[in-house]
Amino acid sequence: MSDATLHALGQDPDDFAVQIADQIESFIVAVTEVAKGEDPDSAVPFLLLEFSQLLLAGGRLGAYQDVLPDERYEPDLGPEPDVDELRERFAYLLEPVDVYSEVFDPYEPRKAPVAHRISDDVADVVADLRHGLAHYRAGRTAEALWWWQFSYFSNWGQTASATLRALQSLVAHVRLDQPLAALDGLDTDEDLAEDDLAEQAGLVMAEELGNVGRRPVRNPVGER
Repeated sequence: MSDATLHALGQDPDDFAVQIADQIESFIVAVTEVAKGEDPDSAVPFLLLEFSQLLLAGGRLGAYQDVLPDERYEPDLGPEPDVDELRERFAYLLEPVDVYSEVFDPYEPRKAPVAHRISDDVADVVADLRHGLAHYRAGRTAEALWWWQFSYFSNWGQTASATLRALQSLVAHVRLDQPLAALDGLDTDEDLAEDDLAEQAGLVMAEELGNVGRRPVRNPVGER
C-alpha cells in the first residue's frame, strides 16, 4: 500500500504510523495486564483477542510499501527491556497448555512438528514490538515503521500467527467440548531439551491426527 493509495483512501501516511503505534502499544499494555493473573480463566480468550488484533496491524504493515529508514545504521537504543518476568508469568499462568506443536510451513517441504511455548512467543513478540516503539517515542517514525515491518516478516509475524493458531485451537476445544487429554503427553518441564520437546510434539500430533477420523462431526451453529 503506497502513500498515494493511502491519500486516495483519505488517510495520511503520518496517520498510518500513529494508528500502527497505537495498536502495538495497546497490545503490549493488554498482555502485560493479562500476565498479572488477576483473571486466569479469561487469559486464553483475552490473548486470542489481542493476537487477532495485533495481526491486523501486521497485515497492514505487510501490505504497506517497503519502509526505508532515515539513517543507514540503526540508532543505539541502549539496553533492551527485560521480558523474562513476562515470560515467567505466562509460563505459570498457562502451565497446563503452554507447550504446543507447530507442524508446518505451507511453502516448505513437510517437516517434523516443532514444540513451542505460548509464554516464549508472547515475550518474543513483545520484545520486537517494544524495540520499534522505543524508536517511535524518540520521534524516529520511519525507523519504527521499518523495524516493525521488517520484524513482522522475519520474526514476530510468524510467531504471532503460530500463537494465534494455538490459542484458537484451545478455545475451540473448550467451546466444542473436545477434551485436550491427548496433550498430556507433551511435557512442559523447562529442563527438557528442544529436541525432546519436538519429538514429544510429533508423537502427540500423530495421535491427534489419528483420532480425527473417529471424532463425530457436529455443526456448532446455533448449538449451546
